[in-house]
Amino acid sequence: MIQFSSVTKRYPGGHEALRGVTLEIAAGEMIAVTGHSGAGKSTLLKLAAGIERASTGTVVVNGQNLGALGETALAILRRRVGFIFQDHKLLYDRKCHDNVALPLRIAGVAREEVGKRVRAALDKVGLLSKEKSSPTELSAGEQQRVGIARAIVAKPPVIIADEPTGNLDPQLSAEIMNLFAEFGAVGTTVLIASHDLHLIKRIGKRVLILDHGKLIDDYRPAAP
Repeated sequence: MIQFSSVTKRYPGGHEALRGVTLEIAAGEMIAVTGHSGAGKSTLLKLAAGIERASTGTVVVNGQNLGALGETALAILRRRVGFIFQDHKLLYDRKCHDNVALPLRIAGVAREEVGKRVRAALDKVGLLSKEKSSPTELSAGEQQRVGIARAIVAKPPVIIADEPTGNLDPQLSAEIMNLFAEFGAVGTTVLIASHDLHLIKRIGKRVLILDHGKLIDDYRPAAP
């Protein structure tokens, strides 16, 4: 599903956020990415989502070489990836329903179908009763759940989350991780960046460890 081959990402000024990273993620895998602040976690996720391009090396997602795609094709591919940000990136002047509906409306989905899918996504994250609420009326955990609902509403084959539990308490963090595990259980590829080693250990999934832009370990827990 996702392949990195000798991928380096160099930003203006010469800073290398990733250096020679090679990895392969199978369809349906749930993987955690960890490392110190500045290790390259967010950069790796953005490259996998097609938000940024590699400086050297190749990134292949679902059989497509992202470096060979034009901007239009890349934009279409990005619609097939549900990206969840740590800071939610919700539109506070719109209700929860409209925030979740945004990807479907961009894709031109019929209004009747939009309503059904939005309600199903909000129900999945336990927020159907908040459909008509403003994000400003919600707790931090509820706002993050709205962000997750927006990411899954189009039923993408890949979900990528950048520190999705960074601002949440341990109980809420565990609940959010359990949600991701549910998505992985039905065949969705899930890639999560987190610095919470305790939480990563609890989910018992494969872990990629970055250090100053290099992939230094690819830990795979033993089968139960």
